[in-house]
Amino acid sequence: MPDAPRSHRDFFTIDTHIDTPTASLMREGWDFGARHDRATDRSQCDLPRMAEGGIDALGFAVYVTQAIRTPRGHALAHEIVCETLERTLATVERHADRCALALCAEDGPRLKAEGKHALYLAIENSYSLGRDVGNVAKFHRLGVRLLGLNHILHNEVADSSTDPRGPEWGGLSPFGREVVAECNRLGIALDASHASDDALWDLLECSRTPPLLTHTSCRALCDHPRNIGDDLLRALAAKGGVIQLNALPIAVVHSKDQLLTEALADFSLRVGDVELTPESRAMIGAEWTRIEKQYEQPWCKLEDYVRHIEHAVAVAGINHVGIGCDFDGGGGLEGLNEVSDYPNITAALRARGWTDEALAKLWGQNTLRVLRACEAAAATR
Repeated sequence: MPDAPRSHRDFFTIDTHIDTPTASLMREGWDFGARHDRATDRSQCDLPRMAEGGIDALGFAVYVTQAIRTPRGHALAHEIVCETLERTLATVERHADRCALALCAEDGPRLKAEGKHALYLAIENSYSLGRDVGNVAKFHRLGVRLLGLNHILHNEVADSSTDPRGPEWGGLSPFGREVVAECNRLGIALDASHASDDALWDLLECSRTPPLLTHTSCRALCDHPRNIGDDLLRALAAKGGVIQLNALPIAVVHSKDQLLTEALADFSLRVGDVELTPESRAMIGAEWTRIEKQYEQPWCKLEDYVRHIEHAVAVAGINHVGIGCDFDGGGGLEGLNEVSDYPNITAALRARGWTDEALAKLWGQNTLRVLRACEAAAATR
């Protein structure tokens, strides 16, 4: 007699990209240990909702807006990232009975067994590295284990998929290749979400480890520039990498216009001439919120998200697909709107005939394999 299906909570579950450190932890008085309501404070993640959603681990992303690319501009961005990392580490320590920093792949399952949530620190947008490859090792010492190449615009490391000015480097920059080599040396997983197609091709060619796409969707279903085409999906799989599907509505359902994408890109270009002072950061936050309200994301539902999962599996194979909803960074759709909703993914896929083995790979085993590969490459350098 076959074993009964496992419940959602029996799987090791990880979402590889959530922006809670920047979006919520930097708010004065905001308590990660208390349950919040998205309707009142826009947040999508806290420890009580993680428990409700049966999520064991998160890629805790520290993001900084890209501004002027000068030595002082880079220094200010670096300072902001360090401040956010410091606040995040203090938050983890404050709630050490319920969560802990994960510094290697095996920490995730170990912490789950101890009844705690695992947090893998990530950097989104290598703008905060400036032009100093030594900052990679600095971030590693602070606990960072995932490094994202880009956000909306090109930086010193690589071209972005959404910069309206056209290619700058034609993929990775020479400095970007140094950053890749340093991440390989240290065992940091490389994340090419937001990067241009050419940058991902370069990464697949020069990295000794398989990349992640921690919050990316499928271009065949939604023709958005930050999504990935089938040829690159197959190449990612051949390298051993994993795409974690994004729940950002503009990247899930196709719309005739790209008004929100274009407005945010145009605003980002204007911000590219300023320094990240407290005053400019307040202005940027307010304007970003105004743009998001003016150009609302398209309506979509869990069924649309599931289509991306199953397309990625059909093209790349079940060993190369995971979950990365981009909560607290714009992600969220009907039926999948905060971390407490993760069981809805499992239920929807079970209804479509998914096995326990496939669900276990999707929810965590594929991502853990890549993290282990990064650690193994570092150990044998």
